[in-house]
Amino acid sequence: MARVPGRGLVTAVRGWRGCSVCMSCALRRFSIQPAQQKKIPNRYLGQPSPFTHPHLLKPGEVTPGLSQVEYALRRHKLMALIQKEANGWDGLDHTVILLSNPTYYMSNDIPYVFHQNTNFLYLCGFQEPDSILVLQSIPGKALPSHKSILFVPRRDPNRELWDGPRSGTDGAIALTGVDEAYTIEEFRHLVAKLKGESNIVWYDLAKPVHTELHSDYLQPLAEIKARNKNHIQRIQHLVQNLRLIKSPAEIERMKIAGRVTAEAFTETMFASKSPVDEAFLYAKFEFECRARGADILAYPPVVAGGNRSNTLHYVKNNQLIKDGELVLLDGGCESACYVSDITRTWPVNGRFTKPQADLYQAVLDIQKSCLSLCSPGISLENVYSLMLSLIGQKLKDLGVLNSSITESHFFKAVRKYCPHHVGHYLGMDVHDTPDISRSLPLQPGMVITIEPGIYIPEDDMSAPERFRGIGVRIEDDVLITEGAPLILSADCPKEIYDIEQICGRKS
Repeated sequence: MARVPGRGLVTAVRGWRGCSVCMSCALRRFSIQPAQQKKIPNRYLGQPSPFTHPHLLKPGEVTPGLSQVEYALRRHKLMALIQKEANGWDGLDHTVILLSNPTYYMSNDIPYVFHQNTNFLYLCGFQEPDSILVLQSIPGKALPSHKSILFVPRRDPNRELWDGPRSGTDGAIALTGVDEAYTIEEFRHLVAKLKGESNIVWYDLAKPVHTELHSDYLQPLAEIKARNKNHIQRIQHLVQNLRLIKSPAEIERMKIAGRVTAEAFTETMFASKSPVDEAFLYAKFEFECRARGADILAYPPVVAGGNRSNTLHYVKNNQLIKDGELVLLDGGCESACYVSDITRTWPVNGRFTKPQADLYQAVLDIQKSCLSLCSPGISLENVYSLMLSLIGQKLKDLGVLNSSITESHFFKAVRKYCPHHVGHYLGMDVHDTPDISRSLPLQPGMVITIEPGIYIPEDDMSAPERFRGIGVRIEDDVLITEGAPLILSADCPKEIYDIEQICGRKS
Protein backbone atom coordinates (compact mmCIF):
# COMPACT_ATOMS: atom_id res chain seq x y z
CA MET A 1 0.00 0.00 0.00
CA ALA A 2 1.20 3.53 -0.79
CA ARG A 3 0.01 6.79 0.69
CA VAL A 4 -0.60 9.93 -1.32
CA PRO A 5 -0.66 13.00 0.95
CA GLY A 6 -4.19 14.24 1.49
CA ARG A 7 -5.83 11.40 -0.44
CA GLY A 8 -5.64 8.44 1.90
CA LEU A 9 -4.40 5.00 0.94
CA VAL A 10 -4.41 3.92 -2.69
CA THR A 11 -3.62 0.58 -4.21
CA ALA A 12 -0.27 0.18 -5.97
CA VAL A 13 -0.16 -0.99 -9.59
CA ARG A 14 2.72 -2.35 -11.62
CA GLY A 15 5.05 -0.19 -13.75
CA TRP A 16 6.59 -1.15 -17.15
CA ARG A 17 9.23 -3.35 -15.56
CA GLY A 18 7.13 -4.73 -12.76
CA CYS A 19 7.91 -2.00 -10.21
CA SER A 20 5.06 -0.71 -8.05
CA VAL A 21 3.55 2.60 -9.13
CA CYS A 22 0.79 4.30 -7.15
CA MET A 23 -2.65 4.52 -8.73
CA SER A 24 -2.63 8.32 -8.75
CA CYS A 25 0.51 8.23 -10.94
CA ALA A 26 -1.14 5.77 -13.30
CA LEU A 27 -4.23 7.96 -13.59
CA ARG A 28 -2.11 11.04 -14.16
CA ARG A 29 -0.66 9.44 -17.31
CA PHE A 30 -3.98 9.94 -19.04
CA SER A 31 -3.51 13.73 -18.83
CA ILE A 32 -1.16 16.16 -20.54
CA GLN A 33 -0.24 17.52 -17.11
CA PRO A 34 3.25 16.69 -15.88
CA ALA A 35 3.85 14.85 -12.64
CA GLN A 36 2.73 16.58 -9.46
CA GLN A 37 5.74 18.81 -9.13
CA LYS A 38 8.40 17.09 -7.10
CA LYS A 39 10.88 19.09 -5.07
CA ILE A 40 14.05 19.79 -7.00
CA PRO A 41 16.97 18.11 -5.19
CA ASN A 42 18.97 20.57 -3.10
CA ARG A 43 22.10 20.05 -5.16
CA TYR A 44 23.51 20.89 -8.55
CA LEU A 45 22.03 18.84 -11.39
CA GLY A 46 23.40 18.23 -14.86
CA GLN A 47 21.82 21.52 -16.03
CA PRO A 48 20.47 24.71 -14.44
CA SER A 49 17.45 24.25 -12.19
CA PRO A 50 15.19 26.69 -10.33
CA PHE A 51 17.05 25.75 -7.15
CA THR A 52 20.59 26.44 -8.36
CA HIS A 53 19.84 29.12 -10.99
CA PRO A 54 16.83 31.13 -9.76
CA HIS A 55 18.07 34.06 -11.87
CA LEU A 56 17.46 31.96 -15.01
CA LEU A 57 14.51 29.67 -14.21
CA LYS A 58 11.26 30.16 -12.36
CA PRO A 59 9.72 27.30 -10.33
CA GLY A 60 8.21 24.75 -12.70
CA GLU A 61 10.43 25.70 -15.65
CA VAL A 62 12.61 23.08 -17.30
CA THR A 63 14.55 25.51 -19.47
CA PRO A 64 14.31 29.33 -19.24
CA GLY A 65 10.79 30.44 -20.13
CA LEU A 66 9.50 26.91 -20.87
CA SER A 67 7.54 25.04 -18.22
CA GLN A 68 6.97 21.37 -17.52
CA VAL A 69 3.42 21.85 -18.81
CA GLU A 70 4.73 23.14 -22.16
CA TYR A 71 7.00 20.12 -22.59
CA ALA A 72 4.19 17.75 -21.56
CA LEU A 73 1.89 19.37 -24.12
CA ARG A 74 4.50 18.79 -26.85
CA ARG A 75 4.65 15.09 -25.99
CA HIS A 76 0.87 14.93 -25.99
CA LYS A 77 0.72 16.54 -29.45
CA LEU A 78 3.32 14.11 -30.79
CA MET A 79 1.30 11.14 -29.61
CA ALA A 80 -1.80 12.69 -31.21
CA LEU A 81 0.08 12.82 -34.53
CA ILE A 82 1.04 9.18 -34.10
CA GLN A 83 -2.61 8.40 -33.48
CA LYS A 84 -3.42 9.88 -36.91
CA GLU A 85 -0.50 8.10 -38.61
CA ALA A 86 -1.50 4.79 -37.02
CA ASN A 87 -5.10 4.98 -38.17
CA GLY A 88 -6.18 1.40 -38.87
CA TRP A 89 -3.50 -0.20 -36.69
CA ASP A 90 -5.97 -1.17 -34.01
CA GLY A 91 -4.92 -3.22 -31.03
CA LEU A 92 -1.23 -2.32 -31.22
CA ASP A 93 0.97 -0.63 -28.67
CA HIS A 94 3.19 2.28 -29.68
CA THR A 95 6.62 3.22 -28.33
CA VAL A 96 8.50 6.36 -29.35
CA ILE A 97 12.27 6.40 -28.79
CA LEU A 98 14.52 9.46 -29.09
CA LEU A 99 18.22 9.49 -28.26
CA SER A 100 20.25 12.34 -26.84
CA ASN A 101 23.52 13.40 -28.35
CA PRO A 102 26.73 11.81 -27.08
CA THR A 103 29.67 13.80 -25.79
CA TYR A 104 32.04 14.69 -28.61
CA TYR A 105 35.75 15.04 -27.96
CA MET A 106 38.19 17.62 -29.25
CA SER A 107 41.16 15.37 -28.43
CA ASN A 108 41.64 12.33 -26.26
CA ASP A 109 39.70 13.14 -23.07
CA ILE A 110 39.05 16.85 -23.74
CA PRO A 111 35.35 17.25 -24.60
CA TYR A 112 33.68 19.88 -26.69
CA VAL A 113 31.00 21.87 -24.87
CA PHE A 114 27.96 19.59 -24.93
CA HIS A 115 25.06 20.56 -27.18
CA GLN A 116 21.87 18.52 -27.02
CA ASN A 117 20.05 16.97 -29.96
CA THR A 118 17.21 19.39 -30.60
CA ASN A 119 14.44 16.84 -31.27
CA PHE A 120 15.21 15.15 -27.95
CA LEU A 121 15.49 18.54 -26.23
CA TYR A 122 12.22 19.76 -27.72
CA LEU A 123 10.27 16.95 -26.10
CA CYS A 124 11.73 16.92 -22.59
CA GLY A 125 14.24 19.74 -22.01
CA PHE A 126 16.83 17.34 -20.57
CA GLN A 127 20.35 18.51 -21.40
CA GLU A 128 22.62 15.61 -20.50
CA PRO A 129 24.37 13.25 -22.93
CA ASP A 130 23.89 9.48 -23.16
CA SER A 131 20.16 9.59 -22.39
CA ILE A 132 17.00 8.19 -23.95
CA LEU A 133 13.43 9.50 -23.97
CA VAL A 134 10.64 6.95 -24.36
CA LEU A 135 6.94 7.70 -24.87
CA GLN A 136 4.69 4.64 -24.49
CA SER A 137 1.04 4.14 -25.20
CA ILE A 138 -0.93 2.73 -22.29
CA PRO A 139 -2.56 -0.69 -22.80
CA GLY A 140 -6.31 -0.35 -22.82
CA LYS A 141 -6.21 3.40 -23.35
CA ALA A 142 -6.42 5.22 -26.66
CA LEU A 143 -3.69 7.53 -27.88
CA PRO A 144 -2.66 10.22 -27.17
CA SER A 145 -2.69 8.85 -23.62
CA HIS A 146 0.85 7.76 -22.82
CA LYS A 147 3.56 7.70 -20.21
CA SER A 148 6.95 9.38 -20.54
CA ILE A 149 10.19 7.76 -19.37
CA LEU A 150 13.75 9.06 -19.26
CA PHE A 151 16.77 6.77 -19.13
CA VAL A 152 19.71 8.80 -17.84
CA PRO A 153 23.33 8.33 -16.78
CA ARG A 154 23.77 6.83 -13.33
CA ARG A 155 25.09 9.07 -10.56
CA ASP A 156 28.83 8.42 -10.35
CA PRO A 157 30.96 10.43 -7.89
CA ASN A 158 34.17 9.59 -9.74
CA ARG A 159 32.90 10.78 -13.15
CA GLU A 160 31.15 13.77 -11.58
CA LEU A 161 34.47 14.83 -10.08
CA TRP A 162 35.77 15.27 -13.64
CA ASP A 163 32.70 16.06 -15.73
CA GLY A 164 30.43 17.85 -13.28
CA PRO A 165 27.19 16.84 -11.56
CA ARG A 166 24.60 14.52 -13.05
CA SER A 167 20.89 14.84 -12.46
CA GLY A 168 20.28 11.17 -11.75
CA THR A 169 16.83 9.63 -11.89
CA ASP A 170 15.40 11.75 -9.06
CA GLY A 171 16.69 14.98 -10.56
CA ALA A 172 15.46 14.05 -14.05
CA ILE A 173 11.89 13.48 -12.85
CA ALA A 174 11.77 16.54 -10.61
CA LEU A 175 13.21 18.87 -13.24
CA THR A 176 11.45 17.69 -16.41
CA GLY A 177 8.15 16.35 -15.07
CA VAL A 178 8.34 13.02 -16.92
CA ASP A 179 6.46 10.12 -15.40
CA GLU A 180 9.38 7.80 -14.68
CA ALA A 181 13.17 7.75 -14.89
CA TYR A 182 15.69 4.92 -14.76
CA THR A 183 19.40 4.52 -15.32
CA ILE A 184 20.53 4.02 -18.89
CA GLU A 185 21.60 0.45 -18.19
CA GLU A 186 17.98 -0.46 -17.48
CA PHE A 187 16.89 0.40 -21.00
CA ARG A 188 17.69 -3.17 -22.05
CA HIS A 189 14.72 -4.39 -20.00
CA LEU A 190 12.38 -2.22 -22.04
CA VAL A 191 13.96 -3.26 -25.35
CA ALA A 192 13.22 -6.90 -24.54
CA LYS A 193 9.52 -6.02 -24.32
CA LEU A 194 9.48 -4.31 -27.73
CA LYS A 195 10.39 -7.32 -29.86
CA GLY A 196 6.84 -8.63 -30.18
CA GLU A 197 4.62 -8.05 -33.19
CA SER A 198 2.03 -6.18 -31.14
CA ASN A 199 4.37 -3.24 -30.48
CA ILE A 200 5.07 -0.56 -33.09
CA VAL A 201 8.36 1.26 -32.49
CA TRP A 202 8.84 4.83 -33.70
CA TYR A 203 12.51 5.68 -34.04
CA ASP A 204 14.78 7.28 -36.63
CA LEU A 205 16.78 4.29 -37.76
CA ALA A 206 18.42 5.81 -40.85
CA LYS A 207 20.36 8.57 -39.05
CA PRO A 208 21.22 7.47 -35.52
CA VAL A 209 21.87 10.40 -33.22
CA HIS A 210 23.96 8.39 -30.74
CA THR A 211 25.89 5.64 -32.50
CA GLU A 212 26.80 3.71 -29.36
CA LEU A 213 23.29 3.58 -27.92
CA HIS A 214 22.00 2.76 -31.38
CA SER A 215 24.38 -0.16 -31.92
CA ASP A 216 23.92 -1.49 -28.38
CA TYR A 217 20.13 -1.41 -28.28
CA LEU A 218 18.27 -0.17 -31.34
CA GLN A 219 20.09 -1.84 -34.23
CA PRO A 220 19.56 -5.36 -32.82
CA LEU A 221 15.92 -4.48 -32.14
CA ALA A 222 15.49 -3.17 -35.70
CA GLU A 223 16.88 -6.39 -37.17
CA ILE A 224 14.44 -8.50 -35.16
CA LYS A 225 11.50 -6.28 -36.12
CA ALA A 226 12.48 -6.39 -39.79
CA ARG A 227 12.55 -10.20 -39.80
CA ASN A 228 9.00 -10.13 -38.44
CA LYS A 229 7.92 -7.61 -41.13
CA ASN A 230 7.18 -5.19 -38.29
CA HIS A 231 9.44 -2.41 -39.43
CA ILE A 232 10.41 0.51 -37.23
CA GLN A 233 8.60 3.73 -38.17
CA ARG A 234 10.23 7.14 -38.68
CA ILE A 235 9.50 9.81 -36.08
CA GLN A 236 11.58 12.85 -37.08
CA HIS A 237 9.10 14.23 -39.61
CA LEU A 238 6.37 14.27 -36.96
CA VAL A 239 8.57 16.10 -34.45
CA GLN A 240 9.54 18.62 -37.13
CA ASN A 241 5.88 19.27 -37.91
CA LEU A 242 5.42 20.25 -34.27
CA ARG A 243 8.57 22.36 -34.15
CA LEU A 244 7.53 24.33 -37.22
CA ILE A 245 4.83 26.30 -35.36
CA LYS A 246 6.17 28.20 -32.36
CA SER A 247 4.22 28.61 -29.14
CA PRO A 248 3.96 32.01 -27.42
CA ALA A 249 6.71 30.96 -25.00
CA GLU A 250 9.00 29.97 -27.87
CA ILE A 251 8.34 33.24 -29.65
CA GLU A 252 9.40 35.15 -26.54
CA ARG A 253 12.71 33.24 -26.49
CA MET A 254 13.28 34.03 -30.17
CA LYS A 255 12.51 37.71 -29.60
CA ILE A 256 15.24 37.74 -26.95
CA ALA A 257 17.73 36.02 -29.27
CA GLY A 258 16.92 38.51 -32.03
CA ARG A 259 17.29 41.52 -29.76
CA VAL A 260 20.59 40.31 -28.28
CA THR A 261 22.04 39.67 -31.72
CA ALA A 262 20.86 43.02 -33.08
CA GLU A 263 22.58 44.84 -30.22
CA ALA A 264 25.75 42.82 -30.79
CA PHE A 265 25.73 43.80 -34.47
CA THR A 266 25.41 47.47 -33.59
CA GLU A 267 28.39 47.33 -31.23
CA THR A 268 30.42 45.38 -33.79
CA MET A 269 29.69 47.96 -36.48
CA PHE A 270 30.84 50.68 -34.10
CA ALA A 271 34.10 48.80 -33.43
CA SER A 272 34.99 48.20 -37.09
CA LYS A 273 37.45 50.99 -37.86
CA SER A 274 39.68 50.39 -40.89
CA PRO A 275 41.87 48.50 -41.28
CA VAL A 276 40.47 45.78 -39.04
CA ASP A 277 41.07 42.06 -38.65
CA GLU A 278 38.17 39.71 -39.35
CA ALA A 279 39.16 37.80 -36.20
CA PHE A 280 38.69 40.94 -34.12
CA LEU A 281 35.15 41.47 -35.42
CA TYR A 282 34.42 37.78 -34.80
CA ALA A 283 35.60 38.13 -31.19
CA LYS A 284 33.75 41.40 -30.70
CA PHE A 285 30.50 39.96 -32.01
CA GLU A 286 30.72 36.87 -29.81
CA PHE A 287 31.62 38.93 -26.75
CA GLU A 288 28.68 41.28 -27.24
CA CYS A 289 26.26 38.33 -27.65
CA ARG A 290 27.49 36.52 -24.56
CA ALA A 291 27.72 39.68 -22.48
CA ARG A 292 23.97 40.09 -23.07
CA GLY A 293 23.14 36.58 -21.87
CA ALA A 294 23.54 34.39 -24.96
CA ASP A 295 24.70 30.86 -24.18
CA ILE A 296 26.79 30.37 -27.32
CA LEU A 297 26.90 31.50 -30.92
CA ALA A 298 24.32 29.70 -33.02
CA TYR A 299 26.94 28.72 -35.64
CA PRO A 300 30.45 29.75 -36.72
CA PRO A 301 29.88 33.26 -38.08
CA VAL A 302 30.88 34.47 -41.51
CA VAL A 303 33.08 37.57 -41.13
CA ALA A 304 34.10 38.20 -44.73
CA GLY A 305 35.88 41.33 -45.87
CA GLY A 306 36.14 42.49 -49.47
CA ASN A 307 35.99 39.82 -52.15
CA ARG A 308 35.78 37.05 -49.51
CA SER A 309 32.11 38.01 -49.05
CA ASN A 310 31.49 36.19 -52.33
CA THR A 311 32.32 32.88 -50.60
CA LEU A 312 28.96 32.09 -49.04
CA HIS A 313 30.22 29.99 -46.13
CA TYR A 314 33.54 31.72 -45.55
CA VAL A 315 34.42 31.00 -41.90
CA LYS A 316 38.21 31.26 -41.77
CA ASN A 317 37.84 34.85 -40.56
CA ASN A 318 41.61 35.40 -40.53
CA GLN A 319 42.26 38.16 -43.04
CA LEU A 320 42.74 41.90 -42.71
CA ILE A 321 39.88 44.06 -44.02
CA LYS A 322 41.29 47.07 -45.81
CA ASP A 323 40.17 50.66 -45.85
CA GLY A 324 37.40 51.06 -48.43
CA GLU A 325 36.20 47.42 -48.23
CA LEU A 326 32.86 46.12 -47.04
CA VAL A 327 32.51 43.40 -44.43
CA LEU A 328 29.69 40.86 -44.56
CA LEU A 329 28.90 39.42 -41.13
CA ASP A 330 26.45 36.51 -40.94
CA GLY A 331 25.99 35.62 -37.29
CA GLY A 332 23.53 34.61 -34.63
CA CYS A 333 23.34 33.52 -31.03
CA GLU A 334 21.63 30.79 -29.07
CA SER A 335 19.68 31.92 -26.02
CA ALA A 336 17.83 29.37 -23.88
CA CYS A 337 17.71 26.79 -26.70
CA TYR A 338 16.51 29.18 -29.45
CA VAL A 339 18.61 30.89 -32.09
CA SER A 340 18.86 33.95 -34.27
CA ASP A 341 20.39 34.30 -37.75
CA ILE A 342 21.13 37.81 -39.03
CA THR A 343 23.36 39.16 -41.81
CA ARG A 344 24.51 42.73 -42.32
CA THR A 345 27.01 44.25 -44.74
CA TRP A 346 28.78 47.53 -44.02
CA PRO A 347 31.89 49.58 -44.87
CA VAL A 348 34.60 49.22 -42.23
CA ASN A 349 35.66 52.85 -42.72
CA GLY A 350 32.11 54.09 -42.16
CA ARG A 351 31.29 55.30 -45.68
CA PHE A 352 29.85 53.44 -48.65
CA THR A 353 31.42 54.19 -52.02
CA LYS A 354 28.97 54.95 -54.84
CA PRO A 355 29.17 51.41 -56.35
CA GLN A 356 28.89 49.85 -52.89
CA ALA A 357 25.88 51.99 -52.03
CA ASP A 358 24.18 51.23 -55.36
CA LEU A 359 24.56 47.50 -54.95
CA TYR A 360 23.64 47.62 -51.25
CA GLN A 361 20.51 49.67 -51.84
CA ALA A 362 19.44 47.27 -54.58
CA VAL A 363 19.66 44.33 -52.15
CA LEU A 364 17.87 46.31 -49.43
CA ASP A 365 15.01 47.20 -51.78
CA ILE A 366 14.68 43.54 -52.77
CA GLN A 367 14.68 42.43 -49.15
CA LYS A 368 11.95 44.89 -48.21
CA SER A 369 9.78 43.63 -51.07
CA CYS A 370 10.34 40.04 -49.98
CA LEU A 371 9.52 40.89 -46.35
CA SER A 372 6.23 42.48 -47.40
CA LEU A 373 5.20 39.18 -48.98
CA CYS A 374 5.65 37.16 -45.76
CA SER A 375 2.09 36.36 -44.77
CA PRO A 376 -0.09 33.27 -44.25
CA GLY A 377 -0.71 31.28 -47.43
CA ILE A 378 2.50 32.42 -49.14
CA SER A 379 5.38 29.93 -49.23
CA LEU A 380 9.13 30.44 -49.08
CA GLU A 381 9.22 29.17 -52.66
CA ASN A 382 6.84 31.98 -53.65
CA VAL A 383 9.12 34.53 -51.97
CA TYR A 384 12.14 32.94 -53.67
CA SER A 385 10.55 33.36 -57.09
CA LEU A 386 9.90 37.02 -56.33
CA MET A 387 13.48 37.48 -55.14
CA LEU A 388 14.94 36.05 -58.35
CA SER A 389 12.77 38.30 -60.50
CA LEU A 390 13.65 41.39 -58.48
CA ILE A 391 17.38 40.59 -58.47
CA GLY A 392 17.27 40.17 -62.24
CA GLN A 393 15.60 43.53 -62.72
CA LYS A 394 18.05 45.27 -60.38
CA LEU A 395 21.03 43.68 -62.16
CA LYS A 396 19.66 45.00 -65.44
CA ASP A 397 19.27 48.47 -63.93
CA LEU A 398 22.86 48.38 -62.65
CA GLY A 399 24.23 47.20 -65.97
CA VAL A 400 25.38 43.83 -64.64
CA LEU A 401 22.95 41.96 -66.89
CA ASN A 402 22.20 42.92 -70.46
CA SER A 403 18.72 44.40 -70.72
CA SER A 404 18.06 42.27 -73.81
CA ILE A 405 18.81 38.95 -72.09
CA THR A 406 16.38 36.24 -73.19
CA GLU A 407 13.89 34.75 -70.79
CA SER A 408 15.46 31.30 -71.16
CA HIS A 409 18.80 32.63 -69.89
CA PHE A 410 17.43 35.11 -67.36
CA PHE A 411 17.07 32.94 -64.25
CA LYS A 412 20.31 31.06 -64.91
CA ALA A 413 22.11 34.40 -65.02
CA VAL A 414 20.37 35.59 -61.85
CA ARG A 415 21.32 32.43 -59.95
CA LYS A 416 24.94 33.05 -60.91
CA TYR A 417 24.82 36.21 -58.80
CA CYS A 418 22.61 34.77 -56.03
CA PRO A 419 23.08 31.00 -55.83
CA HIS A 420 21.20 30.48 -52.56
CA HIS A 421 17.54 30.42 -51.53
CA VAL A 422 15.71 33.41 -50.13
CA GLY A 423 15.47 31.88 -46.65
CA HIS A 424 14.82 28.94 -44.37
CA TYR A 425 12.92 27.98 -41.24
CA LEU A 426 14.38 29.08 -37.89
CA GLY A 427 13.93 27.84 -34.33
CA MET A 428 16.04 25.65 -32.08
CA ASP A 429 18.37 25.08 -35.04
CA VAL A 430 19.62 27.63 -37.56
CA HIS A 431 18.40 25.58 -40.52
CA ASP A 432 15.42 24.37 -38.53
CA THR A 433 13.06 21.55 -39.52
CA PRO A 434 15.09 20.77 -42.69
CA ASP A 435 12.73 18.02 -43.86
CA ILE A 436 9.82 20.46 -44.17
CA SER A 437 9.28 21.61 -47.75
CA ARG A 438 9.72 25.29 -48.51
CA SER A 439 6.65 24.97 -50.72
CA LEU A 440 4.48 24.65 -47.60
CA PRO A 441 2.21 27.69 -47.16
CA LEU A 442 3.36 29.88 -44.28
CA GLN A 443 1.25 29.85 -41.14
CA PRO A 444 1.11 32.12 -38.08
CA GLY A 445 3.73 30.98 -35.58
CA MET A 446 6.35 30.02 -38.17
CA VAL A 447 9.70 31.81 -38.02
CA ILE A 448 11.74 32.19 -41.20
CA THR A 449 14.71 34.13 -42.50
CA ILE A 450 14.64 36.44 -45.50
CA GLU A 451 18.15 36.89 -46.90
CA PRO A 452 18.57 38.06 -50.51
CA GLY A 453 22.09 38.74 -51.71
CA ILE A 454 24.07 39.77 -54.76
CA TYR A 455 27.64 38.51 -55.14
CA ILE A 456 30.00 39.75 -57.85
CA PRO A 457 33.44 38.11 -57.66
CA GLU A 458 36.48 40.21 -58.46
CA ASP A 459 37.39 37.93 -61.40
CA ASP A 460 33.97 38.28 -63.09
CA MET A 461 35.03 40.06 -66.27
CA SER A 462 31.44 40.13 -67.54
CA ALA A 463 30.37 42.49 -64.72
CA PRO A 464 31.11 46.23 -64.66
CA GLU A 465 34.49 46.81 -63.06
CA ARG A 466 33.09 49.12 -60.38
CA PHE A 467 31.07 46.24 -58.85
CA ARG A 468 33.73 43.54 -58.97
CA GLY A 469 34.76 42.15 -55.57
CA ILE A 470 31.57 43.30 -53.83
CA GLY A 471 29.21 40.89 -52.09
CA VAL A 472 26.12 42.06 -50.20
CA ARG A 473 23.60 40.06 -48.17
CA ILE A 474 20.93 41.40 -45.80
CA GLU A 475 19.13 38.91 -43.59
CA ASP A 476 16.37 39.29 -41.01
CA ASP A 477 14.41 36.87 -38.81
CA VAL A 478 10.67 37.01 -39.43
CA LEU A 479 7.71 35.78 -37.39
CA ILE A 480 4.61 35.05 -39.46
CA THR A 481 1.46 36.48 -37.89
CA GLU A 482 -2.18 36.84 -38.90
CA GLY A 483 -1.34 40.37 -40.07
CA ALA A 484 1.93 42.02 -40.99
CA PRO A 485 5.13 40.02 -40.37
CA LEU A 486 7.00 40.75 -37.15
CA ILE A 487 10.71 41.33 -37.76
CA LEU A 488 12.51 39.81 -34.76
CA SER A 489 15.77 41.46 -35.81
CA ALA A 490 14.25 44.91 -36.43
CA ASP A 491 16.66 46.58 -33.97
CA CYS A 492 19.60 45.70 -36.22
CA PRO A 493 20.42 48.72 -38.44
CA LYS A 494 20.29 48.23 -42.21
CA GLU A 495 19.52 51.61 -43.78
CA ILE A 496 22.61 53.20 -45.33
CA TYR A 497 22.20 56.39 -43.27
CA ASP A 498 21.88 54.48 -39.98
CA ILE A 499 24.88 52.28 -40.72
CA GLU A 500 27.08 55.25 -41.61
CA GLN A 501 25.98 57.07 -38.47
CA ILE A 502 26.91 54.11 -36.27
CA CYS A 503 30.21 53.38 -37.99
CA GLY A 504 31.15 57.05 -37.85
CA ARG A 505 30.22 57.43 -34.19
CA LYS A 506 33.07 58.49 -31.91
CA SER A 507 33.84 56.31 -28.89
